[in-house]
Amino acid sequence: MNAIDIIARKRDGLKLTRSEIESCVNAYVHSGMPDYQMAALLMAIYLKGMDDEETVWLTDVMLKSGDMVHFPPSNQLYVDKHSTGGVGDKVSIILAPLVASCGAKVPMLSGRGLGHTGGTLDKLESIPGYRTDLSIAKFKNAVQSVGCVIASQTTQMAPADKMIYDLRHSTATIESIPLICASILSKKFAAGSQGLVFDIKCGNGAFMKTMDEAEKLAKNLIKVSIAMGKDASALITDMNQPLGYSAGNILEVIESIEALLGKISPDLYQITLELGAEMLLMAGISKDRSHAISLLKRNLKNGSAFAKFEQMVSNQGGDLSPFCYPNRVPKAPAIGHFKSPGEGYIQRFDTMALGCLIRDMGGGRMRTDDHIDPMAGLKFYKKIGCRVSYGDILVEIHAGDLSQLDEAMKVINSSVKIGPERIDPPPLIIKRIPL
Repeated sequence: MNAIDIIARKRDGLKLTRSEIESCVNAYVHSGMPDYQMAALLMAIYLKGMDDEETVWLTDVMLKSGDMVHFPPSNQLYVDKHSTGGVGDKVSIILAPLVASCGAKVPMLSGRGLGHTGGTLDKLESIPGYRTDLSIAKFKNAVQSVGCVIASQTTQMAPADKMIYDLRHSTATIESIPLICASILSKKFAAGSQGLVFDIKCGNGAFMKTMDEAEKLAKNLIKVSIAMGKDASALITDMNQPLGYSAGNILEVIESIEALLGKISPDLYQITLELGAEMLLMAGISKDRSHAISLLKRNLKNGSAFAKFEQMVSNQGGDLSPFCYPNRVPKAPAIGHFKSPGEGYIQRFDTMALGCLIRDMGGGRMRTDDHIDPMAGLKFYKKIGCRVSYGDILVEIHAGDLSQLDEAMKVINSSVKIGPERIDPPPLIIKRIPL
C-alpha cells in the first residue's frame, strides 16, 4: 500500500497496521516520503487519533529508526524523568544529580524551549562550556562514571522523532496524545531508560489546561510504557503559577545551584522530593517512600547532590566558577522592578502570558533555530495567596533594553491579579498515577 492510501485510511478513521506505520516512518526518515505527505498523515492522526496498539507501534518504529543505548545488566533500573513543560520548571537540573547522588543511574535526554515553555538544555548551556551534544559513547560513559547526564538527542537516536517533532511545530499537530506519547517515549527509551517518571503539568501555564487532559496523557504514557516492557508512573502537578522564584535560562541555573546548596523555595522543594522519591522507588534504591524522601533530604542537606552536579557539569565541559562570584555572572542590560499597584492578595497569574513574555524578550523561541538570550527572564517575589502592599516588588525583570523593559511592565500588569480576598494557593501535587 502506498503513502496516499495509508493517509486516506487514517483520514477515514481506520486503524493502521504496524507495517503501514513502519513503511511511512521509514520512508520519511530515508527521504522516500516528502514533508507534505508526512504532514498530511500527522494531521489525519491529530484529527482521528490512534488506539493504544497503534500508539505502541508508532513509538516502537520511531524508537528503532536509529541507534539505541544499551547499559549492562544491573540490579537497579536506569531511570529518567520527563516533564511536559511549564514556566520556571528547572526541576531536572536539580533532580538528576540529586537522584544520582543516592545511587541511581539517570540517563536524561532533555529538550529545548519552544513556545512559552523553557528548555532544560538552553538553561544548562548558559553555563560556560557546558556540552549537551554528546556522542552515544560519551553519553554512556557519563552515566556509568558520574551517575547522571543531561544531554540532547543525537542525530543517531530516534531520528524519526526529531524529524517528525520539527514538522509538528509547523503543521499545528502538537496537541495529539498519540504523537506526544510516541515522541517522548521513543527518545527516552533510545537513551537506555528502563523506567520513567512523568511530571504532567496542568493549569493555565501548561499545555494540558484541564485535569481531564492531563490525566488522559498520563495514563496513555504509562500504558504505552508498560506495553513496551518499561516501568512508569506519573504525577500531575500544578502550573497555574511559575515554579520556584525565577524563569529564564541563567536565572534558573542560579536558582538551581542555590537549591542544590540548600536554599530552595518550598514549591520547588516539594516537587523535587516527590519526583525523586518516585525515581528511587522505581530504581530499587528505596523500598518505601519515607526512606526515599529522607535519603533525598539528607543528600540535599549534606552537599552530596551539589557535588554530583559539579561532577556532571565538569564531565560535560562546563565551568561553574562564574557562579561562585555574583559579580562575574553575566546580567541583562536592563533590569527593573514591577511594583504592586495596590494592596491585597495575589489571586492569579496568567502563567502562559508570562512565559510568552520571556520568549519575546529572547529567553525562548518560536522556531527551533531562533537565537536564545540566556540573560532574559523574570524573578518572582510573591506567590498566589501572598499579601502585598502598595509599592512592594512583585517581579524583577531582566530585559535586553529599556523598550523591552517597558513592554514587560505592561504585560506583567495585566498578568498578575491582585484582589481584596485571600485565595488559597492551588495544591502542587494534584494526583499520583497509578494511585
